[in-house]
Amino acid sequence: MVTPTRHPSDARRERDGLCDSALRVGPQAPTLCAGWDVRDLLVHLAVRDNRPDVVLGEAVGPLRGHRDRVLAGLREQPFADLVERVRNGPRGPLKLPALDGLANSAEFFVHHEDVLRAQPGWAPRELPRAQDAALWRTVKVVGRVAYRRAGVGVVLVTPAGPRAVVRPGEESVALTGEPAELLLHAFGRRSRAVVAVDGSPAAVARFGETFPA
Repeated sequence: MVTPTRHPSDARRERDGLCDSALRVGPQAPTLCAGWDVRDLLVHLAVRDNRPDVVLGEAVGPLRGHRDRVLAGLREQPFADLVERVRNGPRGPLKLPALDGLANSAEFFVHHEDVLRAQPGWAPRELPRAQDAALWRTVKVVGRVAYRRAGVGVVLVTPAGPRAVVRPGEESVALTGEPAELLLHAFGRRSRAVVAVDGSPAAVARFGETFPA
């Protein structure tokens, strides 16, 4: 009996890709996350995966000392061990492929690009068609929140033709790019997102006041 080939999910592929890229560039390499090097980013992901007590410590004063001790311990781990911790992913229900995809596909794509696009000579990756489609579905939802303060209407446009109004307005700007680029733009990586902003000069200027390139 032939066992069917199982293709990794987008979340799994991006998690593995991020870990491979982290090992390649090293712990002190920069990222697009302000003030974080690669080690800091991996600590964040390790906490996000399995340490809700540390996340709670961000908001609850008495837990901040505990939070700081856990973060210090993670930072002091050998880098290869920290990478492996992130590669292994969450324990419990979040390890289920459906929940992992829901929680982590966009998150790990963006953070993988945070590593890749902070290095010299970066270029956009060519993604599988199915992943492009998934990122397009995601950015249509994320964009409604990301651009709510835009001051003008916002229309997302892909070169292949699909478009989505994520903020209605009498006057609008069009953000044109591949789904991956639009998602990075929506997540605040505007300096590295390959996105064109088009519209009347007044609309573009108003958009740029809130979302400078």
